[in-house]
Amino acid sequence: MRICIVTDAWRPQINGVVRVIENVRREVEAAGHTVTIIQPGSFLSVPMPTYREIRLAVFPARRLRRMIDAARPDAVHIATEGPLGLAARALCKRRGWPFTTAYHTRFPEYVHSRTGVPLSWMYAWMRHFHWPATRVMVPAASTLADLKRRGLRRLWLWSHGVDTRVFRPVEGSPFPDLPRPIFLFLGRIAVEKNLPAFLDLALPGSKVVAGVGPERESLQRRYPNVRFVQPANDEEIARCYSAADVFVFPSLTDTFGLVLLEALACGLPVAAFPVAGPRDVLADTDPRHPVGVLDDDLRKAALAALALDPAPCRAHAMTHDWVSVARLFLEALAPLPRNAAEPAVPTPAPASDAPDTETDSQPDLEVGRAR
Repeated sequence: MRICIVTDAWRPQINGVVRVIENVRREVEAAGHTVTIIQPGSFLSVPMPTYREIRLAVFPARRLRRMIDAARPDAVHIATEGPLGLAARALCKRRGWPFTTAYHTRFPEYVHSRTGVPLSWMYAWMRHFHWPATRVMVPAASTLADLKRRGLRRLWLWSHGVDTRVFRPVEGSPFPDLPRPIFLFLGRIAVEKNLPAFLDLALPGSKVVAGVGPERESLQRRYPNVRFVQPANDEEIARCYSAADVFVFPSLTDTFGLVLLEALACGLPVAAFPVAGPRDVLADTDPRHPVGVLDDDLRKAALAALALDPAPCRAHAMTHDWVSVARLFLEALAPLPRNAAEPAVPTPAPASDAPDTETDSQPDLEVGRAR
């Protein structure tokens, strides 16, 4: 099968969307399929307002059409809701092609936190964007339930994994001079990660923030006693996890939180708020051997996590493999009509492309399960 994945998030960004696509591509290609990634690096692009590390493609429709036609796909997957995702969606609708989408990021909450745009407006737009998709892949059960309540349909549960060969306990601390215990956050340093909820805590030892993002400089000025580091690659990231005592995750808006699995794979217990994302990652753990602490009092959770055993942490992470994730991805894809390089006859669409006009026979909810 020839699969075309369209994404507005790609290297040099290091985030959950990029991680998922890279790992799924590796496993899908290992199974004998061909994957073409269409990403912003192939287009004229500009920095995203308020987040210059992210670049957005400018007027991508014509070049994107040529790239998709050159790939001769058997299935199209749209990973993000940005300019490339919009252009791919428009092309598929115009040609009458089925396609799948993914809900990787709580985009409405992120836009709301940065601009103040009402959440109701943003979720109306999300319903509009995802409505034509044959399936909408969602990484966690709690996020899926929330999206269903908000009117999204044809949802497909598609959990995520971790490469335990890369993320593993390793020797050699990148900060041997810091007093212990070491409380670590690693990820995108942005307003939606709610980092002051961690950095304001009265904790013993040291705090470390690893990563890049638009809030890095302001937080460094605000918290001069916190160590800020920028790991250059996955090996350095694994060293950061392995050198810490607790991974503190203050975000309230993540759909899953791949960094939680990465930390656990390195034997690092987790402290977080009891919200979607952490709840899903820590689901189905053995209560006799906890791997994290969820509490509305994040300081209490961080201190309690100090007592947890690293061994069950890694054992839990090893149950989340990318092979099963890739299998679910393949199951969810929607095959294109034969001779798809030629425009197909468009299928009738609801007049307003709005949820309350749906007339098709597809189920409201589909749940993918590893086999």
